[in-house]
Amino acid sequence: MSFHLSAEDARIESRDGHTYLYARLRREDGEWNDAQFNLDSVLGNNDGHFQWGGQDFTGSARNISFDPKEGADDQPILRAELEDCNGDWHSRDVNLTEIVENINGEFRPRI
Repeated sequence: MSFHLSAEDARIESRDGHTYLYARLRREDGEWNDAQFNLDSVLGNNDGHFQWGGQDFTGSARNISFDPKEGADDQPILRAELEDCNGDWHSRDVNLTEIVENINGEFRPRI
């Protein structure tokens, strides 16, 4: 299930050189679980673009931000400036519903 439809208090935090997604996620039994997910385990930077299936985007990113309910559809959007191979910076965004989902109260990468 798309995590944003079953989440409360979604946010990101930077820690130890990585960016983590946190939220309270609803389980199948209706109870809530505090969950975290290391976005650097599934997101990379490919020459100034987010790369799904890559790793460690945080190391070449700045001004990382997150809006858990952006736009009319309340989509969870991660934004950052990503550095390309020439040292130039580019504003990029990625919809986190394309990357992670809620499986019984836990974040799991989409396959």
